[in-house]
Amino acid sequence: MAYTEPYDALDEKTREISRAITSLREELEAIDWYNQRVSTSKDKDLKEIMAHNRDEEIEHACLGLEWLRRNMPAFDTELKTYLFTTGSLLAVETGGQAGSGSGSRLTIGDMKDK
Repeated sequence: MAYTEPYDALDEKTREISRAITSLREELEAIDWYNQRVSTSKDKDLKEIMAHNRDEEIEHACLGLEWLRRNMPAFDTELKTYLFTTGSLLAVETGGQAGSGSGSRLTIGDMKDK
């Protein structure tokens, strides 16, 4: 794990967040590897095993993401804004209609009108 700041200058919470982000990155990389292998495998049994392994890595990534959401308020805010919405993600960002989900977010332009 690489730190951009001196390790001793970081508090324990920052170190834990760095560990979680590193683990999430590794899980996402494993998902990508398994997914590519599933896509190219010709053996049905092997393909099923690798798809199972990929899905396990997805579970691990979700667990790490949830830990980050619980421990970094900005993750909580952004995930609540974007996850489980429909339609354009950019519309969600700019406060447009997204279908289901929160999707309501004030922009600087919105605040100027008030």
